[in-house]
Amino acid sequence: MNLINRIVERFFPPVKKLPAGIYHYQAPPEAEFPYRLHLRIDQEGNGILILNASTVLHLNLTAAEYAYHLIKRTPTDAVAEQVSSRYRIPAKQALADFQEFSQRLETMITTPDLDPVAYLGLEREDPYSNVDTPYRLDCALTYRTNDQDGKHLAPVERVKRELITGEWKTILQKAWEAGIPHVIFTGGEPTLRPDLPELIAFAEELGMVTGLLTDGLRLTEKDYLHSLLRSGLDHMMILLDPQEDQSWEAVRDAIAEDVFITVHITVTAANHEKLKKYLKKLAEMGVKNISLSANSPKLKDALMESRKAAANFGLNLAWDLPVPYSSFNPVALELTETDPSTGANAGGGKAWLYVEPDGDVLPAQGENTVLGNLLTDPWEKIWPSGKT
Repeated sequence: MNLINRIVERFFPPVKKLPAGIYHYQAPPEAEFPYRLHLRIDQEGNGILILNASTVLHLNLTAAEYAYHLIKRTPTDAVAEQVSSRYRIPAKQALADFQEFSQRLETMITTPDLDPVAYLGLEREDPYSNVDTPYRLDCALTYRTNDQDGKHLAPVERVKRELITGEWKTILQKAWEAGIPHVIFTGGEPTLRPDLPELIAFAEELGMVTGLLTDGLRLTEKDYLHSLLRSGLDHMMILLDPQEDQSWEAVRDAIAEDVFITVHITVTAANHEKLKKYLKKLAEMGVKNISLSANSPKLKDALMESRKAAANFGLNLAWDLPVPYSSFNPVALELTETDPSTGANAGGGKAWLYVEPDGDVLPAQGENTVLGNLLTDPWEKIWPSGKT
């Protein structure tokens, strides 16, 4: 048997795997459809391709190789030659397969609502299953807030200090090297940190997609807003306070800029009767994406009515981005009765992790199990190999 194996290996050597790691491509600013690709290749040569930090595609060996060459911008003739040699198929077939893969991926990029399972013929996996490394890191830079009444909501009793700029850069570097392509800066109120633009720029230089969760009050300062955008910020979620004119002004100013905006409203006993009015106003202002949560499960019916109203106004629902101090959103309240794993934090500790201002890592905001400290502990302690 050993002789047979040696003969097979001599004349049919095993396919050499692509180097494991994370690979990144960002379309140039002049592209008609700006987009980002992040490809993670594991030790077995399989890959996970992440489009715009949102759509996740699980790829086999050959598909991962095609994605690798797309990101590397390898000439098509060279791709056909390499794939033909590596997988022992005709170069013509390799070229046709690569071109088909490229065309379908381009269609997905330009058609955001396209189902990748139906369109690419991939096998469907349960959300947040088979996650070898988180897709996102939520970094709470501070627990300080502009809202004096809301300070009691922040879990400040565990956090004795805030990391300095260099320490946050170490955490971002470690996250990137672990294969995490997306970071969201949150809090507290992250705009209270003077180094926020510097941290955004550093994450962008690494190749990460960057987001911001903010009350928006500083966004009314045009110079400050532009400093965030010059740093490379990709998207932001503004926590709207419907009673504050400055909050509405922040939304209006942000929409006028070239950045992806989501507006979040917390449904309360005091405002739920006015939600339709607020949603209509946001749609008329040009907002496209809305996030909703409630501060009490007793408001489930009001929250679901708000979800329907948002759909009627043409607003897209975003529900898995971090929202401070809330575990009630339309998807969670709709599904937790039948399957707890699909609740508000179903992806916490799987698709994303949450870092407190001192570097401690939690599965998600509000889940107080400390997995380790990302500044001082090795990644392998926080995220053991094979964790799902």
